[in-house]
Amino acid sequence: MNDHLNNELGWMLDEVVKMPEARHAILLSADGMLRGHSQGIARDEAERQAAALSGLQSISRSTSEFCDPHETPWQQTLVEFVGGYVFLIAAGPGAYLAVSATEAVDMEAVSYRMQKLVDRLGKELTSPPRQGLPRQGIGSHA
Repeated sequence: MNDHLNNELGWMLDEVVKMPEARHAILLSADGMLRGHSQGIARDEAERQAAALSGLQSISRSTSEFCDPHETPWQQTLVEFVGGYVFLIAAGPGAYLAVSATEAVDMEAVSYRMQKLVDRLGKELTSPPRQGLPRQGIGSHA
């Protein structure tokens, strides 16, 4: 991962958790790769959580028919624990934003900040599908 990009994303993610009772923020790709994390969470832990959160999103998405028998795109998952919450939202094609918080957090304020960050950053929070380099050589038009 590009260190400059990682540092920039970390700084932006720090803004999301600058509120009482918010703990950590993680930006991840659909395949569970860590794209960035806020201060206060070690990189190894952030990578582990990114992989788990990718699985959580996949499971959540697979239950959409329980909500509506028609195609219903996934937008958000909220998990509640005795000690707090994990918010997971879509952050563009192939990217997700997760925030953890204590049970005393203002849930509406967290959701609002997350959506504002996604809106403000747009393209920077997307993770396009992995693709190979264009072919060059015999028969190519490059």
